Amino acid sequence: MAMARGGNSTSLSSDLLYDIFRRLDGPSLAKAACTCADFSSVSKEEELWENASRSLWPSTNRDDVSSLISSVGGFRRFYADCFPLIVNDDVPAAQLDSNLPYPDEWAEADYYGDIEEIDIISPSDFISIVDVRYKEKVVCSRVIWGIPDADSYNGWFDNCPFRIDLLNYQDGDDDGDDEGNEVLSVDDGLPPIASIERERRDGKLWREVYDGIKLSWIIVNKRLKQAANLASWSPLGGQRHWPTDWNYLLRFGSILPAKDILPCQVAECIFVMKLSIVNVGNATTLRLTELSMQLEDMAGAHVNGRNSLLVLKEALSCRRSRNYSQVLESCHLYLKAQNELKEEKMRNESWFDRLYIISSIAVVGACCYCIL
Repeated sequence: MAMARGGNSTSLSSDLLYDIFRRLDGPSLAKAACTCADFSSVSKEEELWENASRSLWPSTNRDDVSSLISSVGGFRRFYADCFPLIVNDDVPAAQLDSNLPYPDEWAEADYYGDIEEIDIISPSDFISIVDVRYKEKVVCSRVIWGIPDADSYNGWFDNCPFRIDLLNYQDGDDDGDDEGNEVLSVDDGLPPIASIERERRDGKLWREVYDGIKLSWIIVNKRLKQAANLASWSPLGGQRHWPTDWNYLLRFGSILPAKDILPCQVAECIFVMKLSIVNVGNATTLRLTELSMQLEDMAGAHVNGRNSLLVLKEALSCRRSRNYSQVLESCHLYLKAQNELKEEKMRNESWFDRLYIISSIAVVGACCYCIL
């Protein structure tokens, strides 16, 4: 980089620059591209971005995934689309005087996605590219072609809650090489725990897992030739010892735009990861036992399959950012708005209960008067 600023980059051949650049990760390669014209020219080589993508997302090493990425614009575009995370600035919490309807008014029949648009969207168009890492260890690497159990695209999928259970789905083309790859041990950097009772007190293993685990869940629409990472890389929250002392629950996600799709205008994409403690002591071991994706509206209701496809399609073209604090701010705004709506609903229900009691007393009083 210093050579470029000094004007001596021309002394480096393109082959030498290429050899240097292929050792860089994606962010460093992007910065080098902005340095000078020579660096920019070399950094456009597709193989460089293929190396960066395969390093970050091991699932892209598969031949069928490589072919998919090539068909939707190549690895350079794929990295640019999927490395930044989704940021939604249109969260209702930013509008303090919002006139949003209360959650109890958000009936499924009120969802108003474009009927004509849904006719051209098929579950088979969406591919999930999923990678789970703990530090440098690849815990899980899977690819799902289409939406499981939705190939027939009948009324069942349209109206039932949308959900993808990654670990319960077996790719028909999977040769089984990933079998047993969902295990972490002290050899991967986990701290050993003497007992579950000790872990319950100090939470050392929990903190290491929470800080070290990373999730990428990329959705690709092969027909639209678009892709986006819907997960948040790092956990947004979690629960220790849920539902038992031997389990950890981690929650990832993002806030997706749903304008003209859901009355609340936004949806939360939720990824739930469950890890179970298999062994304790010097052989402390964790196993990834569950990983799922679903969409919820601000009332906490699951979004049906029909509207979920529309939301996912919209998410593929929304704004992204490399600034993780912006991603967190978007999620916090959503949570604030959701809590405010819940509190308002509780106040309204409490007022309704009081009116019901008063009216009931009045009716009983009137009946007693008539009897007398």
